[in-house]
Amino acid sequence: MDLSFTKEDLEFQKEVRDWIAEAYTPELRAKMAMSKNGYLDKDGQVEWQKRLYEKGWVAPNWPEKYGGPGLSPSERYILNMELSAAGTPTVSPMGISMVAPVLMEFGSDEQKEKYLPPILRSDVWWCQGYSEPGAGSDLASLQMSAVRDGDDYVLNGSKIWTTHAQWADMIFCLVRTSKEGKPQEGISFIVFPMTLPGITVSALPTLDGPLEGQQEINQVFFENVRVPVAEALVGEENKGWTYAKYLLQFERGNAYAPGLRNMLRKARKIASLEQSEGEALIR
Repeated sequence: MDLSFTKEDLEFQKEVRDWIAEAYTPELRAKMAMSKNGYLDKDGQVEWQKRLYEKGWVAPNWPEKYGGPGLSPSERYILNMELSAAGTPTVSPMGISMVAPVLMEFGSDEQKEKYLPPILRSDVWWCQGYSEPGAGSDLASLQMSAVRDGDDYVLNGSKIWTTHAQWADMIFCLVRTSKEGKPQEGISFIVFPMTLPGITVSALPTLDGPLEGQQEINQVFFENVRVPVAEALVGEENKGWTYAKYLLQFERGNAYAPGLRNMLRKARKIASLEQSEGEALIR
């Protein structure tokens, strides 16, 4: 079995490297040098992701019918490997890698048309509403309620560890729509704007002490928030646990070989700076 790159793969690798050399400007590199988590501030993230979008590479795993680039598996690997090796900003996964596949698989035609193009262009920022103060590893015990009132859901409860909620325009959220049967059977998957009345984002302090507005995690409170059922509900009511499990295969896939290889390279470089008896600990 020959696992080496083909001629076409090597040509694509050169194309990616040449593009990174031009698009990943000294200004962006300087900002990334100050990053603690692989992300820039929102403006920097949007700027970088729009450059990837203009090149057609912001969503390499998307099907072509939704705007994906139609790359081969080896080309996708090369693209991710080169972006990681160059130290470029991590593309925010919330929209492109997490909620988008769920919408593609289970969303209505109207939801796909409304949400997928802005996600691809990085015009709309998403956050994830899963964990709650009393429902983390036991996610099925979540209690945030969505009670029908006419054509609306009325939402009450809170979500925690919500990454970059202060930046988000939209949220995809697991809510309890029924208390009958097993806990997993009463959960629904909904999407709605973060600008609705009754939503409060509260920063959670962390040891790195980020500047106000730059925090990574938050708690989000929902008090009598009204969302139209027809617009918010993805798929069927009380089937949200199925959709959440589907999403997990993409969330878990964020740990990938190019990124791990780059971390190992950095670890080796740091270790090589340490000496014992005049010799480097690692060569």
